[in-house]
Amino acid sequence: MRRSVSGFPLTKKVVRRFVAGEQAQEARNAIERLRDTGLAVTVDHLGEETLDARAAEATARAYITLLEALKPLRLGDRGEVSVKLSAVGQRLDDAMALEHAREICAAAAASGATVTLDMEDHTTVDSTLSILRKLREDHPATGVAIQAYLFRSERDCHDLSSEGSRVRLVKGAYREPASVAHQGRTDVDKAYVRCLRILMAGNGYPMVATHDDRMIAITELLADRFGRTIGDHEFQMLYGIRTDLQEALAGAGHTVRVYVPYGDDWYGYFMRRLAERPANVAFFLRALGGK
Repeated sequence: MRRSVSGFPLTKKVVRRFVAGEQAQEARNAIERLRDTGLAVTVDHLGEETLDARAAEATARAYITLLEALKPLRLGDRGEVSVKLSAVGQRLDDAMALEHAREICAAAAASGATVTLDMEDHTTVDSTLSILRKLREDHPATGVAIQAYLFRSERDCHDLSSEGSRVRLVKGAYREPASVAHQGRTDVDKAYVRCLRILMAGNGYPMVATHDDRMIAITELLADRFGRTIGDHEFQMLYGIRTDLQEALAGAGHTVRVYVPYGDDWYGYFMRRLAERPANVAFFLRALGGK
C-alpha cells in the first residue's frame, strides 16, 4: 500500500499536501514558504517507537542537522522542533531519551529555536513529564503536548499552568482504552474545553492545537475572560490542513504555528491524517480518480 501511495504521481501529490518531504532540505523549503506568509512552524522528523539504539541516535542527529539547516532563516522563537521521545530511545531507556533530547534542546537553543515534546500513548505520560522536568532545568522554554481525552489531563494541565510553561493542547490521536480516556466525540470536546479553560486561566503559554472553529471561538472568549492578550497564547494547526484559516488567523495578528512533518517514515502519519477527517479521505479518493 505504501508503494502504491508513493508511486503514483497523483497520490504522491496528495502525500505532499500533508508531508513536507523526506529530506531536511525539502522541509526547509516548506518552512521558508510558511515563514513568508507570516506563519510560525514546529517541525517533526517522522518516526516513533524505535527499539534500536542506533536508530534513536540517528533521529537525534537528524534533528540537529535540521536545526543547522534552519539557522539561516533566522526564525527565532517562531521556529521549533517537535520530538517524540520514543523515537530517541524512550522505549529502551529513559536516560537515553533524556540525553538525546538534551542534545536536541542545546542545538535548538543555539539556533534561537524551541523544542516541544510530543505526547504518545497513555503508558508514556509519566515518563515524558519526568523527562520534561529535567529538560526544563537547563531549557525552561521546552514545551509539551497534553492530550485532552485522557482522564488525567485536567490534573496535568493544572500542574503545567505555571509561569512560562508552554503547553500544546490536543484532543488525542491514539486508540486508548475506556479505562483511561474519553471515547465519544462530545465527551472529548468537553474535556478539551475543560483543559483549555485551565490553561487559559493559568500563567503559562497555551498552544491551542485545533482546526475546530468552535474551539477557536472558545479560545478567544476565554482569552477575553482571563485578560489575555493576542501575544500570550497561540494556535497550532497541521501542515496542509485549513491553510485558509491559518492565514486568516495570522493576518488578524495571532501567532499561528504549523506542524510540519518530514522524513521517510511518513506512511503512518499520513494514514492518521486520512482517518481524522472525512474531507481528507475524499481529497485522497479524488486524486486516485484523477479529479
